[in-house]
Amino acid sequence: MTGRRRTRSTFLPGLLTRHARKGVLSAGTAVACASLLAGCGVVPGATGDVGDGTITVMTWAPQSTKATNKPGMPAFAHAYARWINAKGGINGRKLNVLTCNDHNDSVAAAKCARRAAKENVVAVVGSYSQYADSFFPSLEGAGIPYLGGYGATNAEFTSPLSYPVNGGQPALLAGLGSALAECGPVALIRPDTIAGDQLPPLLDSGLKAGGHRASNDQRAAEDATEYDGQAERALRTTSTDGADQGCVVPALGDRNGTFMDSFRRAREDYPEVRTATVLGSVDQTVIDATGGASGPYEGSYITGWYPVASDPRWDGMKQVIREQAFGDNRIDPADAGVQTTWIAYTVFRQIVESLGDGEVSADTVAEALDDGLKVTTGGLTPTLRWRFQDKLAAVGFPRLVNANVTLQVVREGRLVSARKGFVDTTRTLENADVNY
Repeated sequence: MTGRRRTRSTFLPGLLTRHARKGVLSAGTAVACASLLAGCGVVPGATGDVGDGTITVMTWAPQSTKATNKPGMPAFAHAYARWINAKGGINGRKLNVLTCNDHNDSVAAAKCARRAAKENVVAVVGSYSQYADSFFPSLEGAGIPYLGGYGATNAEFTSPLSYPVNGGQPALLAGLGSALAECGPVALIRPDTIAGDQLPPLLDSGLKAGGHRASNDQRAAEDATEYDGQAERALRTTSTDGADQGCVVPALGDRNGTFMDSFRRAREDYPEVRTATVLGSVDQTVIDATGGASGPYEGSYITGWYPVASDPRWDGMKQVIREQAFGDNRIDPADAGVQTTWIAYTVFRQIVESLGDGEVSADTVAEALDDGLKVTTGGLTPTLRWRFQDKLAAVGFPRLVNANVTLQVVREGRLVSARKGFVDTTRTLENADVNY
């Protein structure tokens, strides 16, 4: 990131003709194909049907790493397959879910994508990875849609084969910035990674919309075992002599809890400084583990993509867990990753149903989406529809079709809605100074 605004094209890079009118190969993918195999173009027409009416998809996420872990996403994907197959499958077709551990590593992420191509999956559904630059070339070369990614990288909002169901970190941070406009100084604690580099301008776009100055950007190691120095610095930065005490925003994923341990010890000298963060870094289990109403998150604003976990719109997902994964402690219905996987498979089911008795392949799934198929998620998101050039194309997010977030707050130790309904961050993101 350079700190200066660049002119962005409103056209997707490297689009070639496909499906008689659509492109999927980026320039980088085309080079990779040419350098590896002349057979790179053979896979796109392959069906995920293994010959017995079975549809094969893949879900991947990091597990058992020292940093971010999302074991509930592949675990829920398997539970969903058991549940849908017990009901006769999708249009009478059995759903076969393959899972892959990306190990929070670029090499492993690329291996997952190559395996997806080798197995002829029709889509990668409800997955998490910070290494989009590693996995998208293989998916694009094989024509495999990436449906309902977690939204951890900007590439998920630019690849023509990405179909996100939420607004990712861009929407969460823009929404949070807007909510913190009444704060004093704001400090952002974020990973010292490529993905982390994308976070400050997004939070600042929301702060700016509320007339607030930019945040203080503090980099931190993603896999640190303590954050005493970062916590002390953040508290000094945000403490003031006046009434407008500041806010500390940790955005360290699974390491948020480690940061908050350090923060709680250092906070004794700065009792008025508040915290705020995004869902995915904090959920109800984290709030409970850090002291509930007496913990550091009490009074904190937290932005999420979806309604709170207690909302009845999640009853369908909870039924799947009850029937097929009861007792599996990897699957937390309040986890944003599990929720995203549920929504992604809900969308995928509607895509397959829209194909009727026709072929289900990577091509036909992508065609259905590119032809403007509208899908609903029971009110958990607005109606979703993907177009190649959507509202946010001019600011570098051409695939971001759902910029809605929910604003939640911790009251008496419980995560509850702070504002009724969704907040649309589209206009805020249009003014974000994101550089590539």
